[in-house]
Amino acid sequence: MTGHSARAGRALQSLAETDPALAALSLWCDHRDGDATRSSGVVITYGPDFTARPLHEQIALAAHHILHVALRHSARMQALATRFGPGFDAALFNLAADALVNEALLLSTYALPRPAVTATELIGATTGKQMPPQQLLAEWDVERLYHCLMRPDAGKGGGGQTARAYARSRSFDPDLDPESGDADAEGDVEAAARWRQHLTRALDAGRAAGRGIGLIGHRIADIPTPRTPWEVILRHFLTRAALAQPQPSHRRPSRRWIAGAAQALAADTPTPGFEPGQRPLTDVPRVVLALDASGSIDDTRLALFWGEITGVALRCRAELHLLVFDDTVRLHMKIDPLQAEMPRPDMPRGGGTAFAPVIAAAQALRPSALVVLTDLDGDPGPPPRALPVLWAVPDGTPPAPSFGKVITLTA
Repeated sequence: MTGHSARAGRALQSLAETDPALAALSLWCDHRDGDATRSSGVVITYGPDFTARPLHEQIALAAHHILHVALRHSARMQALATRFGPGFDAALFNLAADALVNEALLLSTYALPRPAVTATELIGATTGKQMPPQQLLAEWDVERLYHCLMRPDAGKGGGGQTARAYARSRSFDPDLDPESGDADAEGDVEAAARWRQHLTRALDAGRAAGRGIGLIGHRIADIPTPRTPWEVILRHFLTRAALAQPQPSHRRPSRRWIAGAAQALAADTPTPGFEPGQRPLTDVPRVVLALDASGSIDDTRLALFWGEITGVALRCRAELHLLVFDDTVRLHMKIDPLQAEMPRPDMPRGGGTAFAPVIAAAQALRPSALVVLTDLDGDPGPPPRALPVLWAVPDGTPPAPSFGKVITLTA
């Protein structure tokens, strides 16, 4: 897959001597000359400014972009952009990705062009937390760092504002583009598994050589992990719930009873007991979407929830009802799946959280399934009878409820 970049030739050759792990990973990248030094998908372009740098900086820049590709930052950026829609901040995601990559390279004794953003400085500026670089790389991945930066309560004046100020102080220039194309969720799982295999083999070689990124590679929490995406889980859950189930009907007998009754009449034997038939499958299944708009849900998470609701409306062939709630149900509306763009309704802000009222309201609608988009900040109460419940949480590790299935939207 390696392309033909004349500008990166010396750096890539030197990389083979200094870092066996990244040299191996570079073989899975497409290296090209272009207008600017950037990466997108598996393609790394090297701009005219690349050759103007000293060789040690060229090597570090090449390593920087190889890690972007190997960690699938471009594809993960595209996935979050699709999920958040207009609320996604590409520059903040790029900042988070660069900070983690640079931290790993500095621990691997690379000489980065200065000034450079680092994860230790970024997390310290936005959250006030100080931790050793090794611990940070072992605990933080790019999605977690991005969501941390987007939270209004992260740092003074908001995580985003503090992060942008830090980026300006380091003359940060975004160098990452979202991956082109629309890969499906199953294809994304396969790509993550494939790159994890590449990384495992390369890091093993680097560790055996005792130099380069192989010295710390197995401590990187940002290595892509193949997992079943929430989209697939949600799709399967809704598909099972939305299947029209045959219902008995006492207005028409079953075919078996008709045959048995005819045989009993011909043989002059007792007529068998009545067996009801089944109604035609004309009922439209019903799904309830419950949206938590309480005070513990910030605007970023609320935008994420609304993006998921519009996505479900487009994918699910069912009668959809939306219940917006905090400590009680504040809004009930029926969703039109044929509506291309659904304007977000006015929602209550700042209230408490109670799940019992919204679950009771959902049960009154007699749905096939209930999907609750929430941070699970509250007691879910007793389980509803004969109602499958899916808890869709934004991130983190919320307390496990006593019933239902939990999926993480940012996974």
